[in-house]
Amino acid sequence: MKNLSKNLLMVAVLMLCGCSSDDNEVKAQTMTEKVNITIDGVTQQMTLVDNAATRALVSRLQTAPVTVTLNSSGGFEIWGALGFSLPTSNEQVNAQPGDVVLYNGSNICLFYGTNSWSYTRLGHIDGLSESELRTFLKAGQSNIGVTLSLGSIVTGISQVRMNDDAQTDIYYNLNGQRVNNPSPGIYIKNGKKVWVK
Repeated sequence: MKNLSKNLLMVAVLMLCGCSSDDNEVKAQTMTEKVNITIDGVTQQMTLVDNAATRALVSRLQTAPVTVTLNSSGGFEIWGALGFSLPTSNEQVNAQPGDVVLYNGSNICLFYGTNSWSYTRLGHIDGLSESELRTFLKAGQSNIGVTLSLGSIVTGISQVRMNDDAQTDIYYNLNGQRVNNPSPGIYIKNGKKVWVK
């Protein structure tokens, strides 16, 4: 599905710009999704796993950041209600410090310790030791304001630039591949769809 989306994006760009990576500079980046977690003005990033819950969460965060109030529990996590439900794909998880999971479809848990339970994985907070996580997550405290917002999300092509010497008689198929001797069909030429007889 991701490859199909990338191919469709490339075709759309080619149709609009009439360019190809063979003759033009195309900067493409793979999709990496991060969510910012902000507590008391300090922001850390969580790298998301790819599942229905994280896709729904990203869709929600594209509208606006989400702020929740979480509380410490069990000496290993802060957790609380999101205020909305996300799709679940629960599995037995041995949660480690930095893991972020969905519990019962509508609760978020951020771990500074370990626990084993049936959760839906959301992601992992990047680059913090267990003691740094305890400090960041306000371990042992109550009524912790946590804001989730979109971080660095890169999808598809970031920049397309025509070469100065771009040829005007070059054809590309609908997959964005250069075609030297086109057979009858639909192609891209000079940024427009053309029919070759």
